[in-house]
Amino acid sequence: MSALGGLLAEIAACRECEASLPCGPRPVLRAAEGSRILLAGQAPGRKVHESGIPWDDASGKRLREWLGVEADVFYDPECFAIVPMGFCYPGTGRNGDLPPRPECSRLWHPRLLPLLERVELVLAVGSYAQAYHLPSRKRTLTETVAAWREYYPRVIPLPHPSPRNQMWLARNRWFETELLPALRQRVAEVLGR
Repeated sequence: MSALGGLLAEIAACRECEASLPCGPRPVLRAAEGSRILLAGQAPGRKVHESGIPWDDASGKRLREWLGVEADVFYDPECFAIVPMGFCYPGTGRNGDLPPRPECSRLWHPRLLPLLERVELVLAVGSYAQAYHLPSRKRTLTETVAAWREYYPRVIPLPHPSPRNQMWLARNRWFETELLPALRQRVAEVLGR
């Protein structure tokens, strides 16, 4: 078994924060040694926790549209490593899902990310992923995403593609007209399409 395969098996068996997880542990991530794009989101939602398939919800459908890729490419770990900041569903709070548990980024990310040597592009989806992957991020998510050219071509910060973000998308039309075309072009370039 490869170093990455062994580590993924360790992560699958992780019970570090079991007592804090309302639905129990079920780490949801995908990666391969040949992964070209690292998709770093927040944490699985309830539907993803139940299916075990990352981004298996309305947010994932919108994200694939943003990227300009079909599901077969998106779920090919040789194309996309899907490594959220928290691997298990953290539960729901008053305003939606709780933040990702901090244990994953402390325990697993420092061991996992160096094994993804072929990654050419990091998609930092949401403020938690941006905080980890962009130490020089701006004060707010909107400012960070608006400054995407500063991080391009290695990292592209994105808002969460949740249907609840309709207001953000409506207020920030530049996202669709400026960033999305560049995002699709960069994804196609990295994947050799």
